[in-house]
Amino acid sequence: MILVADSGSTKCDWLAFDQQNAYDKVSTMGFNPFFHSTELIIGELLKSEGLIAYREKITHIYYFGAGCSSKERNEIVSKALNVVFPNAEVMVDHDLLGAAYAACGDNEGIACILGTGSNSCYFDGTKIYEEVPALGYILGDEGGGDNMGRQLLTKYLYKQLPDNLHNYIKNELGLNKEIIFDKVYNQPNANVFMASMMKSLSEFRDTDYVQNFVAENLHNFLSIHVCCFEKHKEVPVNFVGSIAHYYFDVLKKEGEKLGININDVKKKPIYALKDYYYSKHFN
Repeated sequence: MILVADSGSTKCDWLAFDQQNAYDKVSTMGFNPFFHSTELIIGELLKSEGLIAYREKITHIYYFGAGCSSKERNEIVSKALNVVFPNAEVMVDHDLLGAAYAACGDNEGIACILGTGSNSCYFDGTKIYEEVPALGYILGDEGGGDNMGRQLLTKYLYKQLPDNLHNYIKNELGLNKEIIFDKVYNQPNANVFMASMMKSLSEFRDTDYVQNFVAENLHNFLSIHVCCFEKHKEVPVNFVGSIAHYYFDVLKKEGEKLGININDVKKKPIYALKDYYYSKHFN
């Protein structure tokens, strides 16, 4: 059996499949070798009954994850996978390459991630090329859920939000300065907490304030992370991730302003990755 994995900072999707194209999808917490050790990853994987059911059957693993951008960090993940799946040949690589395979297949294009975080690359059908670096949730992640969530929290604390949105965060979510400070400065995975604030925006998605707020942030992402590529007006621009999925209409409109052909979006790239590797192994 083949196992493919797509891991962001929030959640990791796993999909095991066989030659008959029968598959089973499992989700775990997201793993990022910037923050998580081999031991932690092993412990979390062993808790997953859905994964352990296939432990001896998996022969190949293709894992694409946030933070997997160097040999040293990739080994943190691959060592864990080798322990949990002893019969598997393991490949660990950047989530950006997984996004390129899922979004573009073997075709030329620009592949973008817009989920908890954000990133982009030019894909020539074989290799990915980055033009500007991904700076993470403190310095970058333009258009990502964590970046927009951080802005939302700041505006909330400064009392700069419309009354309906402010009151929703205060009364429905029960957030105040002390709770927010604890989650951002003391608790782990501050980026995940900040990205969770996008659920608040979804409650008011059709208001002018939210439409303008999201449009400004997505325009900023396109300006920095797509327009940087020489062929950004010539090749299809494809997306993966929840922000791109839920705000595709806004994204497409902002792309048109910049002459960008936004072609397709996949909320969860895991199914496209399954199709990609099925064709490589069984067709």
